[in-house]
Amino acid sequence: RSIMDEFDYDVCVIGAGPAGFAAATRCWDFGKSVCLVEKGQLGGAGIHSGALSSKTFWELSKDYQNAIRKDRGYIAENVRLDFSQVVACVERAADEKVQQMSRQLQELREPRPDYPGSIDLKIGTAKFIDKNTIHLEGLKPGQSGKIRARNFIIATGSKPRTLDSIDVDGQRIITSDHVSRLKDFPKSLVILGAGVVGCEYATIFSNYGRTKVHLIDRAPRILPFEDEDISRICSGNLEKKGVSIHHQAKLLSMKVINDRVEYVIEHSSGGKETIRTDYALISIGRIPNTASLDLEKAGVDVDERGYIISKNTQTSTPSIYAVGDVTYDVALVNVAEIEGRYAAEHISRESLQDLSYDNLSSIMFLDPEVAAIGMNELQAQEKQISYKVATYDYSLVNRAVAMRATEGFVKLLVRDDDSNEMLGMRALGVHASTMIEAASLIIQHGRPACDLGELLHPHPAITEGLQECVRMLSDSSIYKPHVFKSELRLSRISFDKTDAASGEANTPERRLHRANAKK
Repeated sequence: RSIMDEFDYDVCVIGAGPAGFAAATRCWDFGKSVCLVEKGQLGGAGIHSGALSSKTFWELSKDYQNAIRKDRGYIAENVRLDFSQVVACVERAADEKVQQMSRQLQELREPRPDYPGSIDLKIGTAKFIDKNTIHLEGLKPGQSGKIRARNFIIATGSKPRTLDSIDVDGQRIITSDHVSRLKDFPKSLVILGAGVVGCEYATIFSNYGRTKVHLIDRAPRILPFEDEDISRICSGNLEKKGVSIHHQAKLLSMKVINDRVEYVIEHSSGGKETIRTDYALISIGRIPNTASLDLEKAGVDVDERGYIISKNTQTSTPSIYAVGDVTYDVALVNVAEIEGRYAAEHISRESLQDLSYDNLSSIMFLDPEVAAIGMNELQAQEKQISYKVATYDYSLVNRAVAMRATEGFVKLLVRDDDSNEMLGMRALGVHASTMIEAASLIIQHGRPACDLGELLHPHPAITEGLQECVRMLSDSSIYKPHVFKSELRLSRISFDKTDAASGEANTPERRLHRANAKK
C-alpha cells in the first residue's frame, strides 16, 4: 500500500450515496487506497428514496398523462394503470444504477500492477473511536472490527425530518422513504409541506388522477422562494388537477383514527377545519445522519441541529472531511458530488481554490418542469441590484408548439449596466432543463449575456426561447414586445434613490411601470 503500516487505508469514506461514491472514485483517480463504508443500500437515499426514484416516478406519471390525452389525433383505449407495476419500474431504475456502481467497485477493488488505487467496499455501521479510527459493526461475517485511515470523508447523507407531535408509523402516516411500500394509489392523501419535494409528490399523485391530494402550505403561496409568476402557474396547474392547497394554514394535529388520517388545520382567518384522508405524507425537509457516528470522539464539531461544521469540506479535525447533506449547504445531488470530488482533491493536494456555490442550478419536477440557475427577481430586489429582465413565452417557441406543450416561459435577468452580466435564468415548461447549461457556462466564465444571442442554435429547440430573451435585451428579437404584449415582457428595475430627470423617488415599482409604459 501507499501508506505507512499503522494505517489500513489512505482514505475511509463513510456513506456510499452520490457524495460518497463520487469521493471514493475521485480518491482512486489519485492512486489512493480507499475503504468505502455503507450501512444500507449502495447508492443511498439519492438512488432509492430520493432524487432518482422520485424523478422516475414523475417521468412515469408524465408518460401516463400523455397516454390519456385526446388532443393529438388519436385516443388510446383501455389504458390500464397498476401501482405495483409503476413501483416495479421505479425499482428497476434504481437497480440499474446500483448495478453500475457495483460493477465499477468490483473492478476497482484491487490495485493493479501499474496503478496503486483501490476501493474496498464494506457493509456495516461506523462509529468513530478517534480521529483516525472507526469501529465497523459489519453486517457480513468477518467485516466487524477497527479500521484506521489517514483521512476520513463523512458522506452519510440525511433522512426525512419528522415532528414529535406526529407519529410517523410508515403505514398511514409516511415519509418519502415509505412511498414505494404503498399497495395502491391512495384514494386520498394529505401532504404536509409545500416545498419542492412536497409539490413534486403532489404533482406525481395528481398526474395519475387516482388520488385526491391535499397540500398544507403555511406560506401565502407555494414555492415562496421563487418569483410569483412561477408559483402561480405551478399552483394553478395543481388545482386544475384537483389538488386542494391549504394556503397560510397551521397544522394543529394529525393522527390515525379508525385506520384513517385525521388532521386539523387553522386557517389565516382563525377558523379551524378537520379533514380525513387515507394517508399522510410528511415532507418538511431532511436532517443529517450524524447522531450515531460518535463525532465528538474524533473532535468533529456539529451545530445544534446535527449538521457538521465545515469550510471547503474540511471539518474542525483537519484530517476529516464532510460532504453532501451532512453539512448545511444546498442539499442537491450535484452539489454533493462536487463536494465529494473536492474533498478527494483537497486530500490529494490537487485543489487550492475555495468551493463556490454562486452558480447553482436546479430542476423542480412540477407541472410544468422548472429549471433555475442564479438569481431570480426576488433575490435581485432583496439585494437591490438594478437589472433588466426579458420573458419569452413558450407559445412562441417552435419546439413547444410542435410538442403541443406551449405552457411556460423563459425568463432572463442581466445586470443593468454596461457589463450585460447574466444574473440568472428561470425556465418553466417542457425541456426547461435544456437551457441551464448554456446559461451556466455564461455565468461561470463571467461572459456578457449577449454572447448567447447570435449562437447558431439547433432548430426547432426549446433553447431558442433563451436566445430570443437575449435578443430582446438588445432590442433585436424576431418577435417584438410591443406586438406580443401578453407573450413577451421587457422591463428594467432600478434601485437609484431618485430619478435624475424628475427628482422623484425611483422605486422598483415606479421604474417597472415606466419601463412597461414605453413599450
